[in-house]
Amino acid sequence: MNLSVELEAREDVPAWLVYGTPVFTVVGALALSAVALVALSVNPVAAYGTMFVETLTNPFGLRQTATRTVPLVLTGLAVYLPLRAGLWNVGAEGQLYMGAVVGTWIGVNVSLPMVALVPLAILGAGVAGGIWAGIPGYLRAKWDVNEIITTLLLTFVAVQIASYLVRGPMQGGLGNIPGSAELLDAAKYPTIPVLEVHAGFLVGLLAVAVTAVLVARTRMGFEVTFVGSNPLAAAQAGMSTARVYLFVFLVGGAFAGIGGFSEISGVQGRLRPAFSPDYGFTAIPIALLGRNGAVRVLIAAVFFAVLFVGGSRLEVSYGVPAALVDVIQALVILCLITAEFFKRYSVDVQLAEERTPTDGEPGGAA
Repeated sequence: MNLSVELEAREDVPAWLVYGTPVFTVVGALALSAVALVALSVNPVAAYGTMFVETLTNPFGLRQTATRTVPLVLTGLAVYLPLRAGLWNVGAEGQLYMGAVVGTWIGVNVSLPMVALVPLAILGAGVAGGIWAGIPGYLRAKWDVNEIITTLLLTFVAVQIASYLVRGPMQGGLGNIPGSAELLDAAKYPTIPVLEVHAGFLVGLLAVAVTAVLVARTRMGFEVTFVGSNPLAAAQAGMSTARVYLFVFLVGGAFAGIGGFSEISGVQGRLRPAFSPDYGFTAIPIALLGRNGAVRVLIAAVFFAVLFVGGSRLEVSYGVPAALVDVIQALVILCLITAEFFKRYSVDVQLAEERTPTDGEPGGAA
Protein backbone atom coordinates (compact mmCIF):
# COMPACT_ATOMS: atom_id res chain seq x y z
CA MET A 1 0.00 0.00 0.00
CA ASN A 2 1.27 3.44 -0.94
CA LEU A 3 0.23 6.58 0.95
CA SER A 4 -0.07 9.69 -1.18
CA VAL A 5 -0.49 13.13 0.42
CA GLU A 6 -1.16 16.15 -1.78
CA LEU A 7 -1.42 19.79 -0.70
CA GLU A 8 -3.36 22.29 -2.73
CA ALA A 9 -3.71 26.00 -1.97
CA ARG A 10 -7.32 26.96 -1.32
CA GLU A 11 -8.86 29.61 -3.52
CA ASP A 12 -11.85 30.01 -1.22
CA VAL A 13 -11.93 29.17 2.48
CA PRO A 14 -15.21 27.53 3.61
CA ALA A 15 -17.24 29.75 5.94
CA TRP A 16 -17.52 26.96 8.53
CA LEU A 17 -13.72 26.79 8.70
CA VAL A 18 -13.32 30.56 9.04
CA TYR A 19 -15.83 30.90 11.88
CA GLY A 20 -15.09 27.54 13.44
CA THR A 21 -11.33 28.00 13.79
CA PRO A 22 -11.42 29.59 17.29
CA VAL A 23 -13.76 26.83 18.52
CA PHE A 24 -11.67 24.04 17.01
CA THR A 25 -8.56 25.63 18.48
CA VAL A 26 -9.91 25.78 22.03
CA VAL A 27 -11.41 22.27 21.87
CA GLY A 28 -8.18 20.86 20.46
CA ALA A 29 -6.05 22.56 23.12
CA LEU A 30 -8.29 21.30 25.93
CA ALA A 31 -8.32 17.79 24.45
CA LEU A 32 -4.52 17.69 24.30
CA SER A 33 -4.28 19.15 27.82
CA ALA A 34 -6.46 16.29 29.01
CA VAL A 35 -3.53 13.98 28.26
CA ALA A 36 -1.42 15.90 30.79
CA LEU A 37 -4.23 15.67 33.35
CA VAL A 38 -4.51 11.90 32.85
CA ALA A 39 -0.73 11.62 33.31
CA LEU A 40 -1.19 13.40 36.65
CA SER A 41 -3.95 10.88 37.59
CA VAL A 42 -6.64 13.57 37.39
CA ASN A 43 -10.01 13.01 35.74
CA PRO A 44 -10.11 15.58 32.88
CA VAL A 45 -13.91 15.85 32.95
CA ALA A 46 -13.96 16.60 36.67
CA ALA A 47 -10.99 18.96 36.32
CA TYR A 48 -12.56 20.96 33.51
CA GLY A 49 -15.81 21.02 35.45
CA THR A 50 -13.97 22.65 38.32
CA MET A 51 -12.09 25.02 36.01
CA PHE A 52 -15.03 26.24 33.96
CA VAL A 53 -18.39 25.33 35.48
CA GLU A 54 -17.59 26.09 39.11
CA THR A 55 -15.75 29.28 38.19
CA LEU A 56 -18.60 30.63 36.06
CA THR A 57 -21.41 29.61 38.44
CA ASN A 58 -19.83 31.03 41.57
CA PRO A 59 -20.22 34.78 42.39
CA PHE A 60 -16.63 35.01 43.62
CA GLY A 61 -15.37 33.21 40.52
CA LEU A 62 -17.33 35.56 38.26
CA ARG A 63 -15.91 38.62 40.01
CA GLN A 64 -12.38 37.26 39.74
CA THR A 65 -12.91 36.44 36.08
CA ALA A 66 -14.18 39.95 35.33
CA THR A 67 -11.22 41.45 37.21
CA ARG A 68 -8.70 39.33 35.30
CA THR A 69 -10.39 40.16 32.02
CA VAL A 70 -9.51 43.87 32.29
CA PRO A 71 -5.71 43.71 31.73
CA LEU A 72 -6.12 40.74 29.39
CA VAL A 73 -8.54 42.47 27.03
CA LEU A 74 -6.57 45.73 27.04
CA THR A 75 -3.27 44.01 26.26
CA GLY A 76 -5.13 41.78 23.79
CA LEU A 77 -6.24 44.89 21.90
CA ALA A 78 -2.64 46.14 22.03
CA VAL A 79 -1.60 43.07 20.03
CA TYR A 80 -4.76 42.92 17.91
CA LEU A 81 -4.48 46.39 16.33
CA PRO A 82 -0.94 45.93 14.95
CA LEU A 83 -1.94 42.43 13.86
CA ARG A 84 -4.68 43.97 11.70
CA ALA A 85 -1.90 45.94 9.97
CA GLY A 86 0.24 42.83 9.48
CA LEU A 87 2.58 43.61 12.39
CA TRP A 88 3.46 41.76 15.58
CA ASN A 89 3.46 43.60 18.89
CA VAL A 90 4.99 41.05 21.26
CA GLY A 91 5.90 43.78 23.74
CA ALA A 92 2.51 44.46 25.32
CA GLU A 93 3.99 43.34 28.63
CA GLY A 94 6.54 46.15 28.56
CA GLN A 95 3.91 48.70 27.57
CA LEU A 96 1.74 47.47 30.44
CA TYR A 97 4.64 48.02 32.87
CA MET A 98 5.37 51.53 31.63
CA GLY A 99 1.71 52.47 31.95
CA ALA A 100 1.67 51.06 35.47
CA VAL A 101 4.78 53.07 36.42
CA VAL A 102 3.49 56.43 35.18
CA GLY A 103 -0.08 55.83 36.38
CA THR A 104 1.21 54.86 39.84
CA TRP A 105 3.44 57.94 40.06
CA ILE A 106 0.47 60.17 39.29
CA GLY A 107 -1.77 58.27 41.70
CA VAL A 108 0.75 58.66 44.52
CA ASN A 109 1.96 62.22 44.00
CA VAL A 110 -0.94 64.23 42.57
CA SER A 111 -3.71 65.39 44.91
CA LEU A 112 -6.98 65.85 43.04
CA PRO A 113 -10.57 64.67 43.47
CA MET A 114 -11.31 61.19 42.14
CA VAL A 115 -13.25 62.52 39.14
CA ALA A 116 -10.07 64.29 37.98
CA LEU A 117 -7.28 62.07 39.34
CA VAL A 118 -8.43 58.74 37.90
CA PRO A 119 -8.85 60.11 34.33
CA LEU A 120 -5.49 61.90 34.65
CA ALA A 121 -3.75 58.69 35.74
CA ILE A 122 -5.43 56.76 32.91
CA LEU A 123 -4.29 59.41 30.43
CA GLY A 124 -0.73 59.33 31.77
CA ALA A 125 -0.62 55.54 31.65
CA GLY A 126 -1.96 55.55 28.09
CA VAL A 127 0.59 58.11 26.95
CA ALA A 128 3.43 56.15 28.55
CA GLY A 129 2.35 52.87 26.97
CA GLY A 130 1.80 54.57 23.62
CA ILE A 131 5.25 56.19 23.61
CA TRP A 132 6.90 52.91 24.60
CA ALA A 133 5.13 51.10 21.75
CA GLY A 134 5.69 54.03 19.40
CA ILE A 135 9.46 53.47 19.48
CA PRO A 136 9.35 50.13 17.61
CA GLY A 137 6.48 51.47 15.51
CA TYR A 138 8.62 54.40 14.37
CA LEU A 139 11.64 52.16 13.76
CA ARG A 140 9.53 49.86 11.59
CA ALA A 141 7.90 52.74 9.72
CA LYS A 142 11.14 54.70 9.17
CA TRP A 143 13.83 52.06 8.70
CA ASP A 144 11.88 48.79 8.41
CA VAL A 145 13.40 47.44 11.64
CA ASN A 146 11.79 44.15 12.65
CA GLU A 147 9.12 45.01 15.24
CA ILE A 148 9.20 41.56 16.85
CA ILE A 149 12.79 42.08 18.01
CA THR A 150 12.36 45.68 19.14
CA THR A 151 9.09 45.17 21.04
CA LEU A 152 10.47 42.09 22.79
CA LEU A 153 13.73 43.77 23.81
CA LEU A 154 11.93 46.88 25.05
CA THR A 155 9.79 44.63 27.24
CA PHE A 156 12.85 43.51 29.18
CA VAL A 157 13.96 47.14 29.48
CA ALA A 158 10.56 48.23 30.82
CA VAL A 159 10.45 45.44 33.41
CA GLN A 160 13.92 46.37 34.66
CA ILE A 161 13.01 50.08 34.81
CA ALA A 162 9.96 49.27 36.94
CA SER A 163 12.03 46.96 39.14
CA TYR A 164 14.62 49.69 39.70
CA LEU A 165 12.04 52.37 40.48
CA VAL A 166 10.18 50.33 43.13
CA ARG A 167 13.51 49.57 44.79
CA GLY A 168 14.72 53.16 44.55
CA PRO A 169 13.02 56.48 43.72
CA MET A 170 9.44 55.17 44.01
CA GLN A 171 9.92 52.82 46.96
CA GLY A 172 7.80 53.53 49.99
CA GLY A 173 5.37 52.15 52.51
CA LEU A 174 6.68 48.56 52.66
CA GLY A 175 9.93 48.97 54.57
CA ASN A 176 12.67 47.02 52.81
CA ILE A 177 10.19 45.18 50.60
CA PRO A 178 10.29 46.45 46.99
CA GLY A 179 7.15 48.38 46.15
CA SER A 180 5.78 51.87 45.71
CA ALA A 181 3.72 53.79 48.21
CA GLU A 182 0.03 52.95 48.14
CA LEU A 183 -2.12 54.90 45.71
CA LEU A 184 -4.18 57.71 47.11
CA ASP A 185 -7.79 56.65 47.67
CA ALA A 186 -8.84 59.15 45.01
CA ALA A 187 -6.62 57.32 42.46
CA LYS A 188 -8.24 53.93 43.01
CA TYR A 189 -11.00 52.72 40.75
CA PRO A 190 -14.41 52.80 42.41
CA THR A 191 -16.43 49.59 42.61
CA ILE A 192 -19.35 49.14 40.22
CA PRO A 193 -22.54 48.63 42.26
CA VAL A 194 -24.22 45.22 42.00
CA LEU A 195 -21.37 43.75 39.91
CA GLU A 196 -18.85 44.37 42.73
CA VAL A 197 -16.09 44.73 40.13
CA HIS A 198 -13.78 47.74 39.85
CA ALA A 199 -14.54 50.37 37.21
CA GLY A 200 -11.62 49.24 35.09
CA PHE A 201 -14.04 46.66 33.69
CA LEU A 202 -15.99 49.50 32.09
CA VAL A 203 -12.73 50.96 30.76
CA GLY A 204 -12.00 47.62 29.07
CA LEU A 205 -15.48 47.46 27.52
CA LEU A 206 -15.11 51.04 26.30
CA ALA A 207 -11.75 50.18 24.71
CA VAL A 208 -13.37 47.24 22.90
CA ALA A 209 -16.19 49.48 21.61
CA VAL A 210 -13.75 52.18 20.46
CA THR A 211 -11.60 49.61 18.66
CA ALA A 212 -14.61 47.99 16.97
CA VAL A 213 -15.85 51.35 15.68
CA LEU A 214 -12.34 52.42 14.68
CA VAL A 215 -11.71 49.30 12.59
CA ALA A 216 -15.17 48.98 11.02
CA ARG A 217 -16.40 52.57 10.67
CA THR A 218 -13.46 54.89 10.06
CA ARG A 219 -11.13 55.64 7.16
CA MET A 220 -8.11 54.88 9.32
CA GLY A 221 -9.56 51.50 10.23
CA PHE A 222 -10.04 50.74 6.52
CA GLU A 223 -6.44 51.72 5.83
CA VAL A 224 -5.19 49.54 8.70
CA THR A 225 -7.01 46.51 7.30
CA PHE A 226 -5.95 47.29 3.71
CA VAL A 227 -2.29 47.69 4.65
CA GLY A 228 -2.42 44.47 6.64
CA SER A 229 -3.84 42.50 3.73
CA ASN A 230 -1.69 43.98 0.95
CA PRO A 231 0.84 46.69 1.85
CA LEU A 232 2.08 47.07 -1.75
CA ALA A 233 -1.42 47.65 -3.11
CA ALA A 234 -2.11 50.06 -0.24
CA ALA A 235 0.99 52.07 -1.11
CA GLN A 236 -0.03 52.17 -4.78
CA ALA A 237 -3.47 53.44 -3.70
CA GLY A 238 -1.80 56.38 -1.97
CA MET A 239 -2.02 55.09 1.61
CA SER A 240 0.88 55.80 3.95
CA THR A 241 2.03 52.49 5.43
CA ALA A 242 4.38 54.39 7.75
CA ARG A 243 1.48 56.38 9.20
CA VAL A 244 -0.58 53.21 9.69
CA TYR A 245 2.30 51.37 11.37
CA LEU A 246 2.94 54.23 13.78
CA PHE A 247 -0.78 54.66 14.50
CA VAL A 248 -1.49 51.03 15.42
CA PHE A 249 1.49 50.89 17.76
CA LEU A 250 0.67 54.18 19.46
CA VAL A 251 -2.98 53.23 20.07
CA GLY A 252 -2.18 49.62 20.94
CA GLY A 253 0.52 50.68 23.40
CA ALA A 254 -1.90 53.14 24.99
CA PHE A 255 -4.37 50.32 25.61
CA ALA A 256 -1.66 48.18 27.21
CA GLY A 257 -0.51 51.07 29.40
CA ILE A 258 -4.07 51.67 30.61
CA GLY A 259 -4.27 47.95 31.37
CA GLY A 260 -1.20 48.26 33.59
CA PHE A 261 -2.65 51.12 35.60
CA SER A 262 -6.02 49.34 35.82
CA GLU A 263 -4.35 46.36 37.46
CA ILE A 264 -2.61 48.60 40.00
CA SER A 265 -5.58 50.86 40.71
CA GLY A 266 -8.30 48.23 40.71
CA VAL A 267 -6.54 45.26 42.28
CA GLN A 268 -3.12 45.72 43.85
CA GLY A 269 -3.18 49.28 45.17
CA ARG A 270 0.56 49.80 44.72
CA LEU A 271 3.23 49.01 42.14
CA ARG A 272 5.32 45.94 42.86
CA PRO A 273 8.03 44.23 40.80
CA ALA A 274 6.63 41.38 38.71
CA PHE A 275 3.05 42.48 39.46
CA SER A 276 1.88 41.00 36.16
CA PRO A 277 1.55 37.21 35.66
CA ASP A 278 2.58 37.72 32.01
CA TYR A 279 -0.65 39.41 30.94
CA GLY A 280 1.17 40.98 27.99
CA PHE A 281 2.44 37.66 26.67
CA THR A 282 -0.94 35.98 27.19
CA ALA A 283 -2.30 38.77 24.98
CA ILE A 284 -0.67 37.11 21.96
CA PRO A 285 -2.91 33.99 21.86
CA ILE A 286 -5.85 36.24 22.84
CA ALA A 287 -5.28 38.43 19.79
CA LEU A 288 -4.76 35.39 17.56
CA LEU A 289 -8.03 33.86 18.72
CA GLY A 290 -9.88 37.15 18.32
CA ARG A 291 -8.12 38.43 15.23
CA ASN A 292 -11.40 38.79 13.30
CA GLY A 293 -12.86 41.48 15.56
CA ALA A 294 -12.54 43.43 18.79
CA VAL A 295 -15.54 41.68 20.34
CA ARG A 296 -13.86 38.36 19.68
CA VAL A 297 -10.77 39.67 21.46
CA LEU A 298 -13.03 40.32 24.47
CA ILE A 299 -14.43 36.77 24.31
CA ALA A 300 -10.91 35.33 24.07
CA ALA A 301 -9.82 37.48 27.03
CA VAL A 302 -12.71 36.13 29.10
CA PHE A 303 -11.69 32.58 28.17
CA PHE A 304 -8.12 33.13 29.33
CA ALA A 305 -9.35 34.90 32.47
CA VAL A 306 -11.35 31.76 33.27
CA LEU A 307 -8.17 29.73 32.68
CA PHE A 308 -6.28 31.89 35.19
CA VAL A 309 -9.00 31.75 37.84
CA GLY A 310 -9.95 28.12 37.19
CA GLY A 311 -6.28 27.12 37.12
CA SER A 312 -5.92 28.35 40.69
CA ARG A 313 -8.95 26.25 41.65
CA LEU A 314 -7.38 23.19 40.01
CA GLU A 315 -4.14 23.76 41.86
CA VAL A 316 -5.97 23.80 45.20
CA SER A 317 -8.50 21.03 44.49
CA TYR A 318 -6.35 18.52 42.61
CA GLY A 319 -2.77 19.54 43.30
CA VAL A 320 -2.30 20.28 39.59
CA PRO A 321 0.78 22.46 38.87
CA ALA A 322 -0.05 26.06 38.03
CA ALA A 323 2.03 25.60 34.87
CA LEU A 324 -0.93 23.72 33.36
CA VAL A 325 -2.38 27.11 32.35
CA ASP A 326 0.87 27.84 30.46
CA VAL A 327 0.59 24.45 28.78
CA ILE A 328 -2.95 25.23 27.61
CA GLN A 329 -1.83 28.63 26.30
CA ALA A 330 0.99 27.00 24.33
CA LEU A 331 -1.38 24.38 22.93
CA VAL A 332 -3.82 27.10 21.88
CA ILE A 333 -1.06 28.70 19.80
CA LEU A 334 -0.04 25.35 18.29
CA CYS A 335 -3.66 24.52 17.43
CA LEU A 336 -4.09 27.98 15.92
CA ILE A 337 -1.07 27.45 13.69
CA THR A 338 -2.47 24.07 12.62
CA ALA A 339 -5.88 25.59 11.91
CA GLU A 340 -4.31 28.39 9.84
CA PHE A 341 -2.50 25.74 7.79
CA PHE A 342 -5.74 23.94 6.98
CA LYS A 343 -7.38 27.28 6.13
CA ARG A 344 -4.71 27.90 3.50
CA TYR A 345 -4.35 24.39 2.12
CA SER A 346 -6.61 21.46 1.38
CA VAL A 347 -5.09 18.06 2.08
CA ASP A 348 -5.84 15.09 -0.13
CA VAL A 349 -4.77 11.73 1.31
CA GLN A 350 -4.99 8.67 -0.94
CA LEU A 351 -4.18 5.01 -0.36
CA ALA A 352 -3.17 3.07 -3.45
CA GLU A 353 -2.35 -0.61 -3.77
CA GLU A 354 1.14 -1.35 -5.02
CA ARG A 355 0.81 -2.99 -8.44
CA THR A 356 2.96 -6.01 -9.27
CA PRO A 357 4.69 -5.64 -12.67
CA THR A 358 3.44 -8.15 -15.30
CA ASP A 359 5.42 -10.09 -17.88
CA GLY A 360 7.09 -7.80 -20.40
CA GLU A 361 7.07 -4.76 -18.11
CA PRO A 362 10.22 -3.48 -16.41
CA GLY A 363 10.71 -5.51 -13.26
CA GLY A 364 8.40 -8.31 -14.54
CA ALA A 365 9.26 -11.89 -15.37
CA ALA A 366 11.33 -12.46 -18.52
